[in-house]
Amino acid sequence: MIQAFLMFVVSLGMIPLLQQYLGLPYEAALAGVVICGIGFMLPALMGVPLVPGWITPAIPVVLLYLQNFEPGPEAVKAMVALQIEVCVIFLVLGITGLGDKLVTLIPNSLKCGIIIGAGIAAMMGELKAGGRVSNAPFSILMGAMIAAYILFSLSFKSVVLRSRAAKIISNFGMVPGIVVAMLIGWVIGEFPLPDIQWGITKPDFGLLFSHLAFNVGWPDWNMFLLAAPTAVIAYVIAFGDILVGFTLVKRADHQRPDEVIENNVTRAHLVTAIRNALHAVLAPWPGLAGPLWTPVQAVIAERYALGRKSMDTLYGGQGVFWISGFLALFVLPLVSMFKPVLPLALSLSLILTAYICIMVGMEELKDSAERGVAGIVAVTLAMPDTKATIYAIVAGLVLYFLIERQNAASRKKGELSMILDTTEAIEAADEKGVVSPAQK
Repeated sequence: MIQAFLMFVVSLGMIPLLQQYLGLPYEAALAGVVICGIGFMLPALMGVPLVPGWITPAIPVVLLYLQNFEPGPEAVKAMVALQIEVCVIFLVLGITGLGDKLVTLIPNSLKCGIIIGAGIAAMMGELKAGGRVSNAPFSILMGAMIAAYILFSLSFKSVVLRSRAAKIISNFGMVPGIVVAMLIGWVIGEFPLPDIQWGITKPDFGLLFSHLAFNVGWPDWNMFLLAAPTAVIAYVIAFGDILVGFTLVKRADHQRPDEVIENNVTRAHLVTAIRNALHAVLAPWPGLAGPLWTPVQAVIAERYALGRKSMDTLYGGQGVFWISGFLALFVLPLVSMFKPVLPLALSLSLILTAYICIMVGMEELKDSAERGVAGIVAVTLAMPDTKATIYAIVAGLVLYFLIERQNAASRKKGELSMILDTTEAIEAADEKGVVSPAQK
């Protein structure tokens, strides 16, 4: 609950993107965050043991797609088209169970290139001239370094084993980085001091409704066609999140025989489809509705593994987190305190996402051919071009068939030749009587 009352600021971090790319006023964007909060509570209530979040690595790709449209009604319709397609993909592949097969059919180099490219695009977006880092370099970079050290450093993990204080700090994930960055930003003047107000927030749902497809119009077929590559990329990334989330659950589940956890891929697909449908109709969302918020899932799973006294049930733990985060949206002192530093929270989230994407994508590449193809895909995807997504997919597929398939065929031919040569040598030696049946 304490973490949720701090981490909910990351949800508020979507408000600047809603204002910049969709043209929503602040009060309407805040109402959209409330709709998102309702969606965040659904997985625990519907039996999915994952802490939901956005499809964060896909945000840079989504923003490239939205740059094709003028902020306002056109951008809203484009976002609705993308969100509907993501919903349909999750719904169809969840019902049919074809999700695993689809992701298996996509070449590994293309998948990894997309993930790495999304990370590069996220980092370039933060570091570019006029970006969030250039406007508040010291506080954002210090916060990112602290959060990265706590989340990823092996030296800090060794400190956690020896120090109870470090253990407590590690349980808060990226919160310490956000808090330190906020304090630095306020002290040195990179962010204005908050005007803390008391009472309950008043998100303007009427104003939000005036910006929805019911009033501005529904997308045309051209928008659906343009959104398709981005929707596929978002699904590939999200499916990987589902696998990561279930892996984290399994690592903790064997230590808790008192509760049965259902890692149901179909159910995770259906709930994610429902959340994206909710956004498409009521709150178009550049972050999309994703199945997993990795840092929070890891923290909750770790606490759950400590035993029933620490956390009665995994579903309860993740449910309490997002129910608390939803309630925090209405606490005006918290929302008004974090309002000046919303760009900071979004920037830290994207920088850490960039690190994770690049790290995971690199780890999954198996040989030099895959690394080369993935590198070209990543660089193409990160280009500041509105059609970069299409170019990256086409380049990845062409290079896969030209390079990887040829290399794979050559390797198989070489392996077959080696087997045949070995077999002939054994048969020749057997004819001479120098090989025993056991050796053969």
